[in-house]
Amino acid sequence: MSVLPLVFTSGWASGVNAYAVVLLLGFFGATGLSDEVPEALQRPEVLITAGVLFLCEAVADKIPYVDSVWDSVHTVIRPAAGAWVGALLAGQSGSLSDLAAGAIGGSTALASHAVKAGTRMAVNSSPEPFSNVIISVAEDLGVGGLVTFAIFHPEAAAIIAATLLVIGLTALYFLASRIRRFLRRRAQRREERRLAGRAGWPPG
Repeated sequence: MSVLPLVFTSGWASGVNAYAVVLLLGFFGATGLSDEVPEALQRPEVLITAGVLFLCEAVADKIPYVDSVWDSVHTVIRPAAGAWVGALLAGQSGSLSDLAAGAIGGSTALASHAVKAGTRMAVNSSPEPFSNVIISVAEDLGVGGLVTFAIFHPEAAAIIAATLLVIGLTALYFLASRIRRFLRRRAQRREERRLAGRAGWPPG
C-alpha cells in the first residue's frame, strides 16, 4: 500500500503542530501499533525532545501575540519537519521516493502553516484573549485525532486533511483584512517602543 496518504496527512499536521506529529508517530511506532513508523522517530531522545517542545508550544500557542511570534519562528521549522517526516515514512515503506515524499510533506506543511499563522493574526486583531485558547485547543485535538486516524485509515484521513486545507486557505482569503490590521498594529507597537527607547536616552 502506498504511504502517500500518510505522508500528506502528516505534512498537513506538521504545519499546525510538528512536535505533536513526531511525538504521536514515534509513540505509535515504539508501542508496535504501526509498522509504518521508521526507527528514527522512535528513538527515546527524539521522543523526549519532541515532548518538551510540544509542551513549550502548548503554552506559547495560547498567548495572544506570543503565538504569532512563535509561528514566525516556525515558518521554516514546520515545513522542514513535514519534509523530514515524509521522507522517513517513504524510506520505511519503499512505495514512494524519499525526494517526492519530502516535497509533498514539506509543501503541505507550508500551506497548513500559512493557514495557522494567518488565522492567528486575524484572531489577534480581536481585543478578547479567549479565542486563542479555543483555537489552540481545537488545533491540538485536530492534529492528535487526525494523525491517530491516519495510522489506521490513511486514505480517509488524507481526504479529511485535504478538505481542511482547502477550507483553511479559503478562510485565509476572507480574513485578509484582519491580517493586515494585525500587521499594522504590530508595526505601530514596534514604532512606539522605538520612540519610547529614544526618549529614554540621555542627551548626547
